Amino acid sequence: MNHITKLLEKVNVNSFKDIQTRNYPAYIGMDTHKDTIVSSIATPGRTQPKHLGTIANDPKKIAIFVKNISTKFNGEVLLFCYEAGPCGYILYHQITSLGHDCMVVAPSLIPQKSSKRVKTDRIDAQKLARYLRDGSLTSVWVPNTEQEAMRDLVRIRLDFKIQETKAKQQINGFILRNGHIWPREKSRWSKGFYTWLEELKFKHPWQQVVLQEYFDALIGATKKLDQLCAYIQQVRMTWSQSVIIDSMRALRGIDTLAAMTILAEIGDFSRFEHPKKLMSYFGLTPSEYSSATKRRQGAITKSGNSAARRMLVECAWSYQFPARKTKHIKAKEKNASDHAKAVAWKAQKRLCTRYQTLIQAGKNKNQVIVAIARELVGFIWEIVIVETHKLKQAQSLK
Repeated sequence: MNHITKLLEKVNVNSFKDIQTRNYPAYIGMDTHKDTIVSSIATPGRTQPKHLGTIANDPKKIAIFVKNISTKFNGEVLLFCYEAGPCGYILYHQITSLGHDCMVVAPSLIPQKSSKRVKTDRIDAQKLARYLRDGSLTSVWVPNTEQEAMRDLVRIRLDFKIQETKAKQQINGFILRNGHIWPREKSRWSKGFYTWLEELKFKHPWQQVVLQEYFDALIGATKKLDQLCAYIQQVRMTWSQSVIIDSMRALRGIDTLAAMTILAEIGDFSRFEHPKKLMSYFGLTPSEYSSATKRRQGAITKSGNSAARRMLVECAWSYQFPARKTKHIKAKEKNASDHAKAVAWKAQKRLCTRYQTLIQAGKNKNQVIVAIARELVGFIWEIVIVETHKLKQAQSLK
C-alpha cells in the first residue's frame, strides 16, 4: 500500500490543480437550464454577489459572455461553476477551452438553509457564486470526451438489460395471473420454457396478442443486448484503457464487460487516495447513525455509482467457490501483467476464505456477497493505480 500511495502523490502533484486553493479576481455562479443561463458574480471579500443577467444557453452567446467578463478583469483567469445536471459537461469544456477554470458542482452537497422558502434562478446563481468564493462547494470529476462516450456505451447496454429483465417480469406476471404455472424444479428462459410459452392457449384471443407482444419485446431486447455486447468487445481494442482491462481481467469474476463498465463509470482512479474512499463512492459502505455511547449501523449507503456497484456485486458471486486457478482464469489473465496476476491470486485467497468464514458464522448470503464486493474494490484499486502509472510512463517515453 505504501508504494501505491507514493505513486498517487506523484500523480496528484503533477497532474491535478486544486482550484479551490487558488485566489481568483472573480467567482461566477451559473444556474443552467436547457434554454437559458442565469449568472451572478462574487468578488473577493464579504460583498453580496451581483446579478449579471440571463443569456441563452448557446455556445456563441456563452463565448461573448465569458469574453466580456474576462475583459473587465484584464483577462485574468476567473472561476466559474454550475450544478451537475442533464445538460452535461459541454459548458465546462467550453469555459476551460476559453482559458478559465470551471467547477461542476455536486447538487446534493450544496449547503442548504432550512429556513429559506423562496427559490428563484437568480437566488440560486447568487448562492452558487457566494459558496464558490467561500470554498464551500464540492466539485464532481469531469470525464474527457472519450471517457464520456465510453460511459454512454456501457450505460445503453445496461438500459437494454433492464428492459430485458422487465419484459421477463411482465411475462411471468401475465402467465401466473392467467393460471399457467411453470414447474418450480425446471429452469426458466431455457429453450423448453420458450417452447412452452409459444404453445400456451388462453380463453380470449386478445390475451394471446398480449403474450405475443410481451414475447416480442423480450426477444427484441435480448437481440439488441447481444449486439451491444459484441460491439463493446470490438470497441475495447481501440480504447486507450485496453491495457488496464487486460490486467483487470486477471481478477476472478471480472471479464471484459465488467472491467469496461467499472473503468468507464469511475474514470480516474487516482482521485481516490485510499480504497476506502472508492468503496464509499461505490456506495458499498454501511450506513451509520451513532450518538454518544450508542453505535448503530445499517444497510449500505447506496450513495455512489449504482451501475458500477451492480456490476461489482455480480462479480463478487464468483468468490463463493474455493480459490483455484482454473483453465478459464488462466486464459483470462493471459495478457495481464505479473503484478496484476499476483494481486488477483491474493484476492482469490482472501475473498474465497472470507466468504466461507462469514457464511459459517451464520451471516445472510446476500450481505456476505456485498461484503465481498466491498473488499474486491480494494484489489481493483491496487491493480488500476499501478497499471495506469505504467501506462502513463510508457506514453511519456514515446
